[in-house]
Amino acid sequence: MPPPSAIDVGAATDTEAAIVVERLSINGVQARRSKAPPVSSAIAASGSSDMFKSPGYDKPKAKTWDHRLNVESKSRKPSPLKQAASMLGTPGLISLGGGLPSSSVFPFEHVEVKVPNPPRFSEQETKESGLCVRAGKHDAVEGKSIYDIHVAFNYAQATGSPQLLRFVTEHTEIVHHPPYQDWQCALSVGSTSALDMAFRMFTSRGDYLMTEEYSFCSALETAHPLGLKPLGIRMDKEGLLPSHMDDILSNWSEKERGARKPFLLYTVPSGQNPTGATQSTQRRHELYTVAQKHDVYILEDEPYYYLQMQPYTGPDAPDIPPPQSHEAFLDALAPSLLSMDTDGRVMRLDSFSKVIAPGMRVGWITASAQIVERFVRHGEVSVQSPSGVSQLILFKLLDETWGHAGYLDWLIWMRLEYTGRRDTLLYACEKHLPREVVSWDPPMAGMFHWIKVHWKTHPWVKEGKDILEIEDKIWRAGCDKGVLSAKGSWSRAEADPGDDMFFRMTFATAGAEDMAEAIRRFGEALRAEFGLGERNGS
Repeated sequence: MPPPSAIDVGAATDTEAAIVVERLSINGVQARRSKAPPVSSAIAASGSSDMFKSPGYDKPKAKTWDHRLNVESKSRKPSPLKQAASMLGTPGLISLGGGLPSSSVFPFEHVEVKVPNPPRFSEQETKESGLCVRAGKHDAVEGKSIYDIHVAFNYAQATGSPQLLRFVTEHTEIVHHPPYQDWQCALSVGSTSALDMAFRMFTSRGDYLMTEEYSFCSALETAHPLGLKPLGIRMDKEGLLPSHMDDILSNWSEKERGARKPFLLYTVPSGQNPTGATQSTQRRHELYTVAQKHDVYILEDEPYYYLQMQPYTGPDAPDIPPPQSHEAFLDALAPSLLSMDTDGRVMRLDSFSKVIAPGMRVGWITASAQIVERFVRHGEVSVQSPSGVSQLILFKLLDETWGHAGYLDWLIWMRLEYTGRRDTLLYACEKHLPREVVSWDPPMAGMFHWIKVHWKTHPWVKEGKDILEIEDKIWRAGCDKGVLSAKGSWSRAEADPGDDMFFRMTFATAGAEDMAEAIRRFGEALRAEFGLGERNGS
């Protein structure tokens, strides 16, 4: 069965009225494309997800969000230059209206990249049998492609190129099948940029922003200069606790808090940064229901969604067999909040940073048509559009070379790659870290391992030192031993340091031997700090 497109949590909600329709399949993409108008190869061509997705006539329409958009967002008008540029594809039109440089002065005749040939995805296999993918300056005119340097390296619409927008729209429908009619996608310059734009669409200075009690550092740093006050929602091993959010909102006092009731939630449901927690299906259902109850709008940031890993079995147990088909892989993923969103109250932030390369600086958002239109208006006068160089490379890789099937094959390979990396780090933790003073839950997604340190047995406690002083001492001891970690306090949503101490370790970067050695060094630092003595065989 595919992930559910509506929630079922007992109490009657609007989601019970959702009509489930058959989702787009990989095999159905070409049939869909054959019935659609051709994608324009004009410079700065307009594009909309409505050109590429099923009409969804039997689905409800999204709610409107005028009451949540701020004055800045409501004030934005369409860019006349972008509107004029949409005319460039008109046959016979001679343009003297816009400052788009001629591609004849672009110092590039072609670009070529070597990419994996599915299913041979490893670095060594790509060296040996990879495919050389080439994009020329005038491929569209020459009938070689629908996207080329002439188009991609020029100015573009803020929705992104129609060529890549088509792929991400189809991908979103295949994976998430949003259960309302008027959803759309727009490309972004990565999720950090998209989040900054979202904050500036919805919030005003003095507002509270709900998020996990430990949250993504860059999200917090984005919020602070905007005058937002992060409000930490308690967590457990499955992430954010909807019951705590409900309690806060149900008992909110504007007089005591000095601000209106919060209505915006920023959350990372899968492989949460920094804790590595992944919300279960039931947890996501409960969260969405609380959002409906209090009319909360959700920013669902999911850079690690496809890094959901195999269950952890331990160093001496057999591995769980990997998914044997695209359908099995999609079924193994936790359903997204987008897939439950019958109201259009979720803006989902996707990114190629963690599954292709962060330097691409390309991602996309999915939200209701109203919200995407406001997002695009903002983009027209800020980022304008993601890098055309990146969009062209991604199009050649994902659409022309791999296709949707090849991309899912890659994501399955990534799932297993990160499972192996996670397991290597956990094996080292089990071998080298002193269980007397640390504990952890194996992460099920993402790039991070969240280690709890039972700091109250540290010798400095008797000297009257506080949690932050002891955390810093342990962190510096690790650095002195030659291992860099991240302090948990760096990610606290609120100024209160809390009563628990954590350190974040990543298994995304170092090789297996270096990871094991780093954990051994951290174990040495902990033993020295807590006066536990040497561990035999460490």
